[in-house]
Amino acid sequence: MKTEMIDQQTLDVAVNLLKAGEVVAMPTETVYGLAGDATSETAVRRIFAAKGRPSDNPLIVHVASIEQAEQFVTHIPAVAKRLMDTFWPGALTIILESNGTASSLVTAGLDTIGLRMPDHPLALQLIEATGLGLAAPSANRSGKPSPTSSAHVAYDLSGRIAAIVDGGETGIGVESTVIDCTMTPPVILRPGGVTREQLEGEIGTVALDPALSMKDKTPKAPGMKYTHYAPEATLSVVAGDLSFLQQLIDEARQTGQKTGVILFDGEDVEADVRCFLGTTAETAAQRLYDCLRRFDQTTVDQIFVRDLSEEGVGLAVRNRLHKAAGGRIIRP
Repeated sequence: MKTEMIDQQTLDVAVNLLKAGEVVAMPTETVYGLAGDATSETAVRRIFAAKGRPSDNPLIVHVASIEQAEQFVTHIPAVAKRLMDTFWPGALTIILESNGTASSLVTAGLDTIGLRMPDHPLALQLIEATGLGLAAPSANRSGKPSPTSSAHVAYDLSGRIAAIVDGGETGIGVESTVIDCTMTPPVILRPGGVTREQLEGEIGTVALDPALSMKDKTPKAPGMKYTHYAPEATLSVVAGDLSFLQQLIDEARQTGQKTGVILFDGEDVEADVRCFLGTTAETAAQRLYDCLRRFDQTTVDQIFVRDLSEEGVGLAVRNRLHKAAGGRIIRP
């Protein structure tokens, strides 16, 4: 299959492909998504096939309005409506009771469905022009770092999907927050671009799912069950100071291994390959996946990164790093 590269001037090509049941990578403000008609079993099967994604992992449906979201759910409770009014369009996926309109492959057979309105003009144009709710997981091979540029998508999926809509680099860099509004209080199933603090500022108490890292739990949201975001080399999260981090790198190098390290700007640690995340949790979110992918273009054997704070969007970055490391944490 030839994968077409599409821009805003040729967006009608992507619209026609989506209407025909094909899958198309589209930019959002978080990461690139692999979009297909959420009501079409054929289209959804093509999403799973292109990604190599397990079919028991549910997909998020992207909509262009609250009215369109209503087409997929039994009802919208008041707390969910308040979140939509405040954070849509934006990096917030809301879990509600499904009415069965979406393919059962989208919901992985569950009675709930995740919905979000992306804050990206090209994504919204595609949804509006097709009139479709678009199921759209991240546009990468399953388990690998999510794509934050069209080049990342092409590297993973060229020849496997019909087209890529090039919208430049994404802004937030990590996926949307997923909050389950079928529970009281609402529960964050996946931390992301909208922080727990922001949510609680709007609706009061919000719980954090204690099973985020459990692998034997039936997932209600993407990213809960399987190892995600992993680079080719072994990644370890280090719960210690910079001197302990340097000690681990030196020990690995003494055994002949080539090492990589992920740092914030201003941190002085030596390794064979270094990648910097900037100075804040927000810049870390923007750069994380590109950083992990850059290591795949090297010959490093081990990558080390210090653990992050759970404050603000740091919770989302920390979650992705722990997933990418497969829970591998080294303590002094």
